[in-house]
Amino acid sequence: MEKTILVVDDDADIVKLITKGLQFEQFEVIQANSGAEALSLLKEHHIDFVVLDIMMPGMDGLEVCRNIRSNYNMPILLLSARDRDIDKVIGLEIGADDYMTKPFSIQELTSRIKAHLRKIDRLYKEWSNQVKTPDLIVNDSLSPLVLNEKNYEAYLNRQKLDLSTKEFQILSFLMHHQNQVLTREQIYENVWGDEFGDLNTVTVHIKNIRKKLGSEYDFIKTVWGVGYKFIEGNE
Repeated sequence: MEKTILVVDDDADIVKLITKGLQFEQFEVIQANSGAEALSLLKEHHIDFVVLDIMMPGMDGLEVCRNIRSNYNMPILLLSARDRDIDKVIGLEIGADDYMTKPFSIQELTSRIKAHLRKIDRLYKEWSNQVKTPDLIVNDSLSPLVLNEKNYEAYLNRQKLDLSTKEFQILSFLMHHQNQVLTREQIYENVWGDEFGDLNTVTVHIKNIRKKLGSEYDFIKTVWGVGYKFIEGNE
C-alpha cells in the first residue's frame, strides 16, 4: 500500500526538494508551509509519516510535534538548521522519533523514512500472525500496566498513557523480555532497525517512558554498563 508523507517546512525550496525525492521513491506527498496548515491537513488525510521543520514562524515545529503526538501515533522526523544536542534531546522528549540537521542528504532522509515504515510494517505483520498470542500484555496478573499491541495503546491503572510510537515499541520489547538485561544496541536494532543509529536516542526514550510511568512504578531498571531490564515489580 502506498504510504503518505506529510512534509512541513516554511521554505518552499526545501519542500520541493523533499517532495521530489520522496515521489521518486513512490511515496505520496502532502505539503504544508506552516504548523497550522499541517495540523489542518492531518485532520483531512491519512498520514503515515511526518517530516517536520523546527524553525518555522508562528507555530514552530516543536509545538506542532507536541500537538501531533497528543492525537496521532505516526512517526515524526524533525529537521533543524541547528546541530545542537539539546535540540535533539528536546525533540525526542516531546515525542519525535528521529532528527536530522540541515543541510541533509535526500537519500539519507528517504532511507530513514523507509526504515521507520518497514519496522512498523514488520511489527504489524508479526503481531497479526501471532494468532495465539493475546493482544494484551501484562507483567503479572495483578499488574497495573497493560499494553494493547493491536492498537498501540498502553494503560496504567486503567488510565491511558500518552506514549509515542517508539516509546510504545520499546516498552513492548522490554515487557516481552521480562527480567532479561537488554543492551541499548539490542533495543535500537529491534525498534529502529540497524540502518542508522545514535544509541543516546534509546536513553532519551527510556527517560521519557519512566517519566510517564511515574516514580511509583519503577518497572525499568538500569543495569549500569550493560543496558536495561523490565521487572515484574519494584526491587
